[in-house]
Amino acid sequence: MAQTKHMTDMTVGSPLRHIVLFTLPLLIGNLFQQFYNVVDSLVVGNYVGANALAAVGTCGSLGFLFFSLSSGLAVGIGILASQYFGARDESQIRATIANAAYILTLAGAGVSLLGYFGAPMFLRLLQVPEEIFPLSLCYLQVTSLGVAAVALYNGVAALLRSLGDSKSPLYFLILSCIINIVLDLVFVLWFSWGVFGVALATVISQFFSFLVSALYAWRKVSYFQLTRAEWKPQRHIVIRCLKLGIPMALQSSLISISCMVLQGVVNGFGQTVMASYTVVGKIEQLVQMPFTSLNTALTSFAGQNKGCGKIDRVKQGYRVSSVMILVLSLLMIPFFWFWGGWAIRCFVKEPEVIAIGATALRIDCLFYFFLGMIYVPRGILNGCGDARFSLINGMAEVLCRILFAALLTKLSPIGFWGVWLTQGLTWMVTGLVCIHRYRRGLWQHLTLVQ
Repeated sequence: MAQTKHMTDMTVGSPLRHIVLFTLPLLIGNLFQQFYNVVDSLVVGNYVGANALAAVGTCGSLGFLFFSLSSGLAVGIGILASQYFGARDESQIRATIANAAYILTLAGAGVSLLGYFGAPMFLRLLQVPEEIFPLSLCYLQVTSLGVAAVALYNGVAALLRSLGDSKSPLYFLILSCIINIVLDLVFVLWFSWGVFGVALATVISQFFSFLVSALYAWRKVSYFQLTRAEWKPQRHIVIRCLKLGIPMALQSSLISISCMVLQGVVNGFGQTVMASYTVVGKIEQLVQMPFTSLNTALTSFAGQNKGCGKIDRVKQGYRVSSVMILVLSLLMIPFFWFWGGWAIRCFVKEPEVIAIGATALRIDCLFYFFLGMIYVPRGILNGCGDARFSLINGMAEVLCRILFAALLTKLSPIGFWGVWLTQGLTWMVTGLVCIHRYRRGLWQHLTLVQ
């Protein structure tokens, strides 16, 4: 099979080396995305105003929900392509790419329309204050128009990763973030378009990232150079992509909804607890980045090796990744236990918020191993095509988050600390469920490619 510069065959060589080298570009991309989010908030907050910042922030959970609906399909498509790559079936890789274009275009367009026309209803359900409602509506409707481009970009990125290329998507992500930041400044400072300008900058950068990534793939990766005959829709490919992608899309969507429910519980404890929860959440986004990056790497690693029947290599990948999670989580415990307050002070100055946040990090850090062990088995199981479990696992996480929050925060000795106990216990239960599913070994007998 012909390979391009950044493509990696992970069915041979050291599993640890492949996993680490594949994870690093993903981690850098996640860190860069986080940096962009900070800069974006600074531009909006400093040059548009507090109401604009609140309006953009209010749309965050809905934006993630729309993103999840389309990105889950892209992940499923990437899994199928990775198994065909491992099986050395070039014709089916090309068929997967062609049918992915149809699936993601239709799904992205559908979610875009849902977001645009349903925006007023969604914002009412979130009880967005009237003073920022028009700004939130503008931002959500405009950014909804970019969901189709996000879906297609995620599809190209997932397909490239399935072929062992995690570097090229990183370059496209960095380029997109730089364009977004530049356009934010131009539209806000020069044209004074406010929230509309910020939203438009986001949409333009999303379409640009898709166009550049698609052009690169077409010119540099032979699998993307399809003939007219190969563009013909194939029912079995579409069904397999949907069987993999829909459960993953629903999993992410359910988790985002449960986080919105937990946010509602937090809001009932007042502004100080809300501020602490927000800051701890920002810090733990960084904590989760190595885990989520490793998850994506394992999905491609497991997919390629399952496709060629190398089950022992998949098991090796699970073992070395579990050790990596154990070491990383043990290193985090003393840092957050003794210096968590310092991390909180980087974001806020109020003593009460710092005190609550520091204690919250001490609670959560004890559960980081279980958090990591959600992502390791999930990556392996996803790559091997155990899509049904992804939905079951998502439902388990949702139920834990809602039930633990309802129970623990109502106990007077616990009170608002129940919010962070809920996080930790949810991670522990979900992680144990994932480990159990992996150890049962059902994934070894699944067949996606013939």
